[in-house]
Amino acid sequence: MHDGQLNVGTELAGELIARDFPSLAGAPLSQVDGAGTVNTVFRVGDDIAARFPLEGTAAAVLEAEARGLGQFAEASTVAAPRPLGVGAGHQAYPSAWSLQTWVPGAVADPARFAASAALADDLAELILALREVPVGDRVFDGRGRGGELTDHDEWMVHCLSQSKGIVDTEGVTALWSRLRGAPSAGPHVMSHRDLIPANLLVSDGRLTGVLDGGGFGPADRALDLVAAWHLFDSPGRRRLREATGATETEWLRGAAWALQQAMGLVWYYETSNPTMAALGRSTVSRLLSDQEIAG
Repeated sequence: MHDGQLNVGTELAGELIARDFPSLAGAPLSQVDGAGTVNTVFRVGDDIAARFPLEGTAAAVLEAEARGLGQFAEASTVAAPRPLGVGAGHQAYPSAWSLQTWVPGAVADPARFAASAALADDLAELILALREVPVGDRVFDGRGRGGELTDHDEWMVHCLSQSKGIVDTEGVTALWSRLRGAPSAGPHVMSHRDLIPANLLVSDGRLTGVLDGGGFGPADRALDLVAAWHLFDSPGRRRLREATGATETEWLRGAAWALQQAMGLVWYYETSNPTMAALGRSTVSRLLSDQEIAG
């Protein structure tokens, strides 16, 4: 999926785990199938996940993510992985990697749960709980989404040039032009920062787990609202909006972040990760047909 991608198989993963965490030597090991774009994940025994970055990552970065992961788990209304340690790189795999607790559940399906009022309520409860965590002296780190919308204009132009014939680029251009100017919705709040379906686990139709909380930190208060368009149809989005009390400005900014994210998925993963590309197309379609943000 990425230039220079690092690949690790079960045998190598077992060797790395045994070297840095001897107590786990010989533990049952199985690769986890999924649409992840950042890590190759292995389940170690019943209760542990080993995550090996697809692109080289320094130990200091994963240690910072581990701190964020622990803080997120404390704030989350549902189960979330907790950090267990960071492994060192190796000649055969030149990157740090990490161990976390395993959280069971099925990945939320954007089609199956599009009309789920229960899931919309659960997500609203999560978003509100995260916002209750004091920001303190922390500030937005400037990485990725969650700062100024207009900082992403160049990226959107690039995505549009790559997406002709995949999505309605004229419609996306017009919608981005409308959404990018939405003013600030207020001070930054604590945010998961990547509430896509792949990071949401469900059981019996309810939210039971949230993955990838290592980026937990201050960001635009509208950022976690991207889940509305990634997951729900119009009634589901309306329910999430009402439950979170999102203002008009918040809602428009949430739609803008969802559009920015989705446009990166539709072309970048078109052949390498069809599941993520399909999510991008589905989200763009929902945004273009959403009369509440059409103006």
